[in-house]
Amino acid sequence: MRSNRLKIFVHYILPKQTLTLLAGLLANISSRKIKNRLIRYFIQTYDVNMSEALDENPEDYATFNAFFIRHLRPDCRPIANADIISPVDGCVSEIGAIKSSMLIQAKGHSYSVQELLACKKEQSDLFEEGRFATLYLSPKDYHRVHMPIDAVLKEMIYVPGKLFSVQPATAQSIPNLFARNERLVVFFETALGPMAMVLVGATIVGAIGTSWHGDIARSSEPHHFKYPNDAHDPCALSKAAEMGYFKLGSTVILLFADSARMQWQHTIHSGDSIRFGEALGAAL
Repeated sequence: MRSNRLKIFVHYILPKQTLTLLAGLLANISSRKIKNRLIRYFIQTYDVNMSEALDENPEDYATFNAFFIRHLRPDCRPIANADIISPVDGCVSEIGAIKSSMLIQAKGHSYSVQELLACKKEQSDLFEEGRFATLYLSPKDYHRVHMPIDAVLKEMIYVPGKLFSVQPATAQSIPNLFARNERLVVFFETALGPMAMVLVGATIVGAIGTSWHGDIARSSEPHHFKYPNDAHDPCALSKAAEMGYFKLGSTVILLFADSARMQWQHTIHSGDSIRFGEALGAAL
């Protein structure tokens, strides 16, 4: 217990912004000697299964970042015949109902929808009695994010914030962790009702990006993006289509609105491992 408290204290005082900047610069080095050594060290340390990668040769990747957001072979993640599928490989940190606008972060810690989504109150109110799932991606996981259901992109909000680690130990110890960290909040409309996907930044996450925008530039101020813009038709994304990525590990929080006619799979619980494409929820 004392060692955990010490780790959390150290995490508070670490220069997280500087570490993240340096990690991002290192991850973009294209020197073959440096990037190959980094990639091989990472594969060995985290036991990465390269047989699942579309390109199995570590030396073919131009940078560590290119390796980290590697594509998988299509056949290694079959898509379940389910209304809602997991958008990522990871661990289910928490899953359940949003009660009185509060989501569970971990045992003893909750936070509000309004704080997380950082949007207008009338928009966050749509989710005050909805459903949520928090999915943690560890360093060894596949780090592209996919669509859990067919949806139309409506709005995106970049929210600047802290860069605390989002691993389970910090989620259990740091209040309002996900609502304090940097994040990208993306709103969609689906056949089941409004849906939000929140991609949470963390220490040494070099960038968060989307398939339609690319890397999101870090800023000290929030940025709002409305869709469609004047030059494009509505941006429709199909279930299982790629929607984004993390350049190093983090967390995705999936929210469905009060009106959404859905439920989570009754066999899925907090602490379970899950992979992209597996059944996560069903229409009612």
